[in-house]
Amino acid sequence: MPWSTTLPDYQCFGCSPNNPHGLQLAFDKVPEGGLTSTFVLDRRHESYPGVVHGGITGLICDEVMGNLVVLQRGVVAFTAALRVVYLAPLTIGERYRCVAYLQSSATEDVIRCSADVLDATGLAVAMATASYRPADIDTARSHIDITTQQADALRSALATSGDDHHVDVH
Repeated sequence: MPWSTTLPDYQCFGCSPNNPHGLQLAFDKVPEGGLTSTFVLDRRHESYPGVVHGGITGLICDEVMGNLVVLQRGVVAFTAALRVVYLAPLTIGERYRCVAYLQSSATEDVIRCSADVLDATGLAVAMATASYRPADIDTARSHIDITTQQADALRSALATSGDDHHVDVH
């Protein structure tokens, strides 16, 4: 991802390999232009005994959709709205897959996405939709704690993120 390749101490709770307390999600492209992440959660992510906390499920959906926006559109984008529908409880220790896709947007002021969390049999257990507000690097810097040098490196990485040969996806 552009973040982890340009910011050496990137600490995103969702996807950074540098955060020992985070989920360390890895991503793969899917043929239809989407992005996916497979995960297994443990007792640290529990609400009721044996059940994944719904907030963690929402975080995973937001993470996969948000990274899809960065990779496909080559922009920094902040979550503006997130809606999650829970169809069944997720179970601790089970393997799940979150798959996200961009939705058509009438305007570039808002980028819309959808995601499904699927169990091992392919059955949807949660569905999410989200809207993201894109921002150029200079505007984003008022919210992101990065140096000018890091901003320049990120700008360069984002400029090539739509090119399959330059995308760093785990």
